[in-house]
Amino acid sequence: QVHLVESGGGLVQPGGSLRLSCAAAGFGFNYYVIGWFRQAPGKERERVSCINANDENTYYADSVKGRFRISRDDPKNMGYLQMNGLKPEDTAVYYCTADLIPCQYNSNSADYWGQGTQVTVSS
Repeated sequence: QVHLVESGGGLVQPGGSLRLSCAAAGFGFNYYVIGWFRQAPGKERERVSCINANDENTYYADSVKGRFRISRDDPKNMGYLQMNGLKPEDTAVYYCTADLIPCQYNSNSADYWGQGTQVTVSS
């Protein structure tokens, strides 16, 4: 059975940092593109970041470039999103995804989704 489980969300002050983790099981992790999406109340879902499987090319939304960093550890079936310089507008539920479509095709869908983890940036 496929599982994607996010962790690491929470409440942080503006300017702070969080590291989200994504634990995967039940599929060939090293063949899949790992992505992070977010959705804030009343807003459309947004693709935040993405990392390819074989070449590990990455993608970042303009709103997070220079502040967020995506990574993966294939032997551990783990994905990560390091978030620095957090802003109130980063507040959202963050979802880990796995897909076979490479990042450069800008897909807004995914084969597998986690349940999400809440990130709240507030003073």
